[in-house]
Amino acid sequence: MQKAKKLITNFRIIILLILLVSAVVAIWPNPFARGVAIRNVISNSSASIAGIESPRPNIPPMSRERILTMNGQPIDTVADYYAFESGLAENRTVIIETNRATYRLVTKYLTENIFDEEKNETITIVHDEAIDLGLRVYSAPTTNIRKGLDLQGGTRVLLEPDERVTADQMDLIITNIEERLNVFGLSDIIVRPVSDLSGNQYVLVEVAGATEEEVRYLVSQQGKFEAKIKDNIVFSGGEDITEICRTADCSGIDPSYGCRRANGQWICRFRFSIGLTSEAAQRQADLTRDLDVITIDGQSYLNETIDLYLDGVLVDSLNIGSELRGRPSRDIQISGSGIGITQQEAFTEAISSMKRLQTILATGSLPVSLEIVKTDTISPFLGDEFIRNSILVAFLAIIAVSVIAFVRYRRFEISIPMVITLLSELLIILGFAALIGWNIDIAAIAGIIIVVGTGVDHQIVISDELLKKEKQTFFNWKERINNAFFIIIAACLTTIVAMIPLMSAGAGLLRGFAITTIIGILVGVLITRPAFASIIEILLKDKL
Repeated sequence: MQKAKKLITNFRIIILLILLVSAVVAIWPNPFARGVAIRNVISNSSASIAGIESPRPNIPPMSRERILTMNGQPIDTVADYYAFESGLAENRTVIIETNRATYRLVTKYLTENIFDEEKNETITIVHDEAIDLGLRVYSAPTTNIRKGLDLQGGTRVLLEPDERVTADQMDLIITNIEERLNVFGLSDIIVRPVSDLSGNQYVLVEVAGATEEEVRYLVSQQGKFEAKIKDNIVFSGGEDITEICRTADCSGIDPSYGCRRANGQWICRFRFSIGLTSEAAQRQADLTRDLDVITIDGQSYLNETIDLYLDGVLVDSLNIGSELRGRPSRDIQISGSGIGITQQEAFTEAISSMKRLQTILATGSLPVSLEIVKTDTISPFLGDEFIRNSILVAFLAIIAVSVIAFVRYRRFEISIPMVITLLSELLIILGFAALIGWNIDIAAIAGIIIVVGTGVDHQIVISDELLKKEKQTFFNWKERINNAFFIIIAACLTTIVAMIPLMSAGAGLLRGFAITTIIGILVGVLITRPAFASIIEILLKDKL
């Protein structure tokens, strides 16, 4: 009892226990999660019209909306969903129950938008042999651990700018690509700048659950933005827009309206200005000259809206101020609003919507051309097989470490804490990855293996130092532990220094390996290995 009391009151062990509990909360395991999770919702589909939304980027897996039943029929697997969808006919009502709400959909045939370069227009093709509800689903996640592309399947594209770009230009490229993918209903997206050891610049795009053809088309097309009034083009992005204001003096929350409370919720209005060419300004004047003036929420607008299209897909509609009727103004102010339960929520939504519109207007005018260097398509079946093999190998490794540790020391007081520490490091690493939204891919798993291996080595160093017989009378426990950690810290610093160059090697494809290794080593040196030393000291100090 005395030793047990010392264990649960030891500061290092308490810190370890707190981190373990926090890791479990971050991972949030639920092996009994039902249904299939929604990955994407296609724009203007039956699901989109019914009010089902694509998941927000970087939303935790366990927070995703899951389909439970369709017309009362349980949907437990992806095969169940597509089997149900394949049996539907046109203009049929489908009741979808999710873990959040119930939706009523009306079925329609699969449609596909294809841009015809010869006719310079987008053509809609109807596939009357297939019903498509517009949902892309996958097996319901059972934890908040995000699986990388290698484990869940999808497409990876490596893009290279045709010339050197600045940091601001790279940010614009990445923002535009993200917006384009989001507009087309794709989520689970990673777009980030990478480089190799030679300093070459790349853009890495990873999209889970998408085919190579879809991703190649979206990232390789220049992008076509159009603003229309009743199907008549007013101005186009990159051609008719001379300036998009992003500074505080001409963009942000509209000072004349601000944030107001109405009907039990907050509304914040934003505004920003754009500059048009003289030709576009004249088209705007001609198209608005005969429009009527109406009043909305006390404000005067024209009775038609400006509809914004990106590659033929409607992304937003904006009201036109009455003062612009028939006037060829080159300075246009675009406004919109954000709605929320609280003022802060409405403010955040308004600013987010404003930045999204600014990005849409800039899309299609990339600072440089991008060339596809490499594309990879990974099958989800290979990822599932790899996960099963990894779990099996990890289980066998833990058993092997336990047996070897017991044979080496012949003491349960050492072998059992060694295995517990090893499992603790693994759990904390996974919990940290779940907390920050880091994807666990094959490279990251390799890093975890390195961390576990070095962890066992360091625990052996600690155990040998504490158990050594030579000159035992001249060493106290504190000095022995200090000697062990001098060796451990030196080895860890060497490993961290070796990992830093790998963060850029291979155009960033080894980044997961390097970051996971560094995080795991820091967790071990700062948390788990000091706790292991304290456990060994408490259990063995009176026996030696």
